[in-house]
Amino acid sequence: MLKHVYALTACLLLAVPTAWGVEALSSEELLSHCTQFENPAAEADRIFCLRYIQGFIDGAVATDEQVMRNVAQELGDDETFSQRAARTRLGSRLDQFGASVYAEYCLGDPVPLKEVVDHVIEDARNPAVVARIPLARDLVYQALRIHYPCSAGD
Repeated sequence: MLKHVYALTACLLLAVPTAWGVEALSSEELLSHCTQFENPAAEADRIFCLRYIQGFIDGAVATDEQVMRNVAQELGDDETFSQRAARTRLGSRLDQFGASVYAEYCLGDPVPLKEVVDHVIEDARNPAVVARIPLARDLVYQALRIHYPCSAGD
């Protein structure tokens, strides 16, 4: 009986498909959802578009903050005067503009998500932009950098 259980388990393991990698969302696919944003009947598309862009921003902020914490922790107490000066200068910039300042965009005051969506749609409607930037994550990143730049004094 035990042999049958092992044989059945082995067969089931062989039948299980291998894990697939996460496939990146294309700019065209994101645009297909976001262009339906104003259509009241396209609730699923509107939610997809909003959640993708909101998730991009939230993920970028969380990652940037964690990277900065890791760098500060790694520096520890063994930093030189110039390293300490750089760190304190970085700290004030972080406090003022948030972690996204190092990603070259500054959202600063709360920005309506609809406004960001409008910028992404505007950029993605240009076929040359979509051809040059085939991945949705890169398209959203470029829209944030272009439409929400940090001020020159940053």
